Amino acid sequence: MAKVCYSCGKRPDFGNARSHSLRATRRRRNPNLQKVRIQEGVSTKRVWACTSCLKAFKVQKAIATPRPVTESA
Repeated sequence: MAKVCYSCGKRPDFGNARSHSLRATRRRRNPNLQKVRIQEGVSTKRVWACTSCLKAFKVQKAIATPRPVTESA
């Protein structure tokens, strides 16, 4: 699966890296994507979301539920 933002669809951008002599080599600009766990109805799902969507609360992270403590005898 490609790294694409779940909310806004932001994906890598391609272009040329230009040196001082204007020599062109291909480059790739990646968005700042983070793998986050989101709440989908009853279940949780792991998706890629860009940090701008996380800061703007376009993607709501799932609330971590504490694990029950088991006592060993």
